[in-house]
Amino acid sequence: MALVIRRYRPSDKDTVLTLFGTCTREHISPCFFNAMKSFYHFSVIMALLIAGYHLGSVFAAVLLPAAWTGLVYFSCYTLYDGYVRLKLNSDMADIVGSFLSRPDDCFWVAEVEGKGQVVGMVAVVAKQSGKERYGELFRMIIAPEFRRAGLGSRLTETVLAFSKERGFSKVLLETSSTQQPAVALYKKLGFRLVLELTEGELPNWIVWMSRVKIYRLEKNL
Repeated sequence: MALVIRRYRPSDKDTVLTLFGTCTREHISPCFFNAMKSFYHFSVIMALLIAGYHLGSVFAAVLLPAAWTGLVYFSCYTLYDGYVRLKLNSDMADIVGSFLSRPDDCFWVAEVEGKGQVVGMVAVVAKQSGKERYGELFRMIIAPEFRRAGLGSRLTETVLAFSKERGFSKVLLETSSTQQPAVALYKKLGFRLVLELTEGELPNWIVWMSRVKIYRLEKNL
């Protein structure tokens, strides 16, 4: 089916917010499984298991590792759910004001032609650093059933074309290490990794416990 990319309209808001929340929270489970495979968490759980065994308590041998596992899941859940809540109460609460109030900012949606079904989104915001003007890509979201069909590339290319028209020197973005398909897509389109962070907008210990890195990528125009 044909997909059309167009500017956001206020009537899209409910669908866009639902898609944003649902798709962002999809990363909770992969984040948790990746974290649990890390050497650090594996070592801690084994140490707690051994400690419980030496205490002579089967209850402790089960409870202590389970409690640590629960803390890891809580961290992964909070990382993505907390991010959604933060954004729903900030820029996503007023999409027009946040992304469409200036001529060098924009917010697009992808919809099924003829049906008006919104299945994806992306935004760009103009930034200034000294004399350099560049764009920052935000809110790249695609509904699960429309992934791996080239829509991510189309949305990204839409941002790049708009940014060139506006005379930006580059486009940068941030994503997480959990989102490897997105990282692969951006690199395929010419973005390069310029920075790895272990802190974000949520408390640093949440990011650290989740064993997530924040990747900053950019593409010169």
